[in-house]
Amino acid sequence: MGFIIRILLTGAAAMLASYLLPGVEINGFLTAIILALVLAVLNAIVRPVLVFLTIPVTILTLGLFLLVINAVIILMADWLITGFDVAGFLSALLFSIVVSIVVAILDMIF
Repeated sequence: MGFIIRILLTGAAAMLASYLLPGVEINGFLTAIILALVLAVLNAIVRPVLVFLTIPVTILTLGLFLLVINAVIILMADWLITGFDVAGFLSALLFSIVVSIVVAILDMIF
């Protein structure tokens, strides 16, 4: 049950972020839910591999390179989902930051 609520919160956060950021478009709430599912799968499978491969850079940048990894995962989701469009790397970076903040706030509320 917690996974479903987390997916719904992430979908709502993605919709809010798409309204706030000019370089991100989501075609509907169903696309936002699909985006949340794809992001969950990518974060479970691809993110640990990327984190492991970039440990030296992450240590060198004091963990800030993890933001780049998040943006790369958003760009992968853009490539996989047809109703989700991100203008570029900076838009993906800002989108990942906004979604993370909104999900954290919504998680505290619910």
